[in-house]
Amino acid sequence: MKSIITDDRFEDVELSAPERSRYARHLTIPDVGMDGQRRLKAARVLCIGAGGLGSPVALYLAAAGVGRIGLVDFDTVDFSNLQRQILHGTSDVGRSKLDSAADSLREINPEVSLDLYPEAFTSDNARAIAEPYDLIIDGTDNFQTRYLSNDLAVLTGKPNVYGSIFRFEGQVSVFAPGLGGPCYRCLFPEPPEPGMVPSCAEGGVLGVLPGIVGCLQANEAIKLILGLGDPLVGRLVHFDALRMRFREFELKRDSDCPVCGENPTVTELIDYEEFCGVGRGEVDAEADGIPEITVQQLQQRFAQSEPFVLVDVREPQEHAICRLPDAVLIPLGQLAERMAELDRDAEIVVHCKAGVRSAKAIELLLEGGYKNVCHVAGGINAWSREIDPSVPLY
Repeated sequence: MKSIITDDRFEDVELSAPERSRYARHLTIPDVGMDGQRRLKAARVLCIGAGGLGSPVALYLAAAGVGRIGLVDFDTVDFSNLQRQILHGTSDVGRSKLDSAADSLREINPEVSLDLYPEAFTSDNARAIAEPYDLIIDGTDNFQTRYLSNDLAVLTGKPNVYGSIFRFEGQVSVFAPGLGGPCYRCLFPEPPEPGMVPSCAEGGVLGVLPGIVGCLQANEAIKLILGLGDPLVGRLVHFDALRMRFREFELKRDSDCPVCGENPTVTELIDYEEFCGVGRGEVDAEADGIPEITVQQLQQRFAQSEPFVLVDVREPQEHAICRLPDAVLIPLGQLAERMAELDRDAEIVVHCKAGVRSAKAIELLLEGGYKNVCHVAGGINAWSREIDPSVPLY
């Protein structure tokens, strides 16, 4: 394969004596050598996300000598990040992830130029942010950014190194129609319904998994820069950590794909939150008359003498982390078959982690004939933030 870094891009790039020492193990590989290391130094890579996947990606690209790395992330470091986001340490909790990441990367390799974008990656800024870079690495965990990064990569002709993780499984591919392969939309034309696929925050992830998948993404990026091997263009690798098994799937380009197909209908970046239904659940809940209460109102109910039934529709492992007083645990997936356990004449208040699953539970209860029901906006996380900080956030 040809390198995505053309010869004219690195012909004036030189390696200093310290750099030759730093990259000695690359320079002694015949397939890399001085020219390959100069290509790496000339390369410009955009990493979207400085979290679980972005951590190993950025660390290994910096260590490898990629000359310019852009990082996009607007979040701050939380204790729950430290189990897997190895760019950050305990002393970084509360700091901007980008500030923390920059310190770690400069310690790894001060020769690398860092561009920090402490903002959300959106349709409004994506083109401007991505313009200087040769390829995009998607280290995000939400569908709206995945579709955005995919469409941006297709429209700009940049390869998109994709990775995703969930619990014990991960997958990696390179979506690059410009290199003859399919794009993300060829594989997933439409996003799932909001709330149907739990995020890592809801479903959990084995801490080492993003390290493995992120390293595979970094490997694909380096191969594309060096022009070595067979990139994962037109292929998707699935990794099962429990069985220690890699499986490969062939991906076909869809001639009817709305972005990279023969007659594309998506020729500009769109509103990806609307496309993925972000916020749709809250809007529909209000339009459908699904009642909700705030955590402050729930606190008042606890203080009053009128009885009510508090139902927790999270999973048992979440309930074990933290719980509200006297809550009855009925996971959302069991609610339909266990609904009869609830008194139809009682006031029923439902909560989950953040409010999405509890709103769906209210829909089920209303369909089942229950009248006096409501759910807690923001869930137990809102209770932790606004009422009782001793309740762990997760």
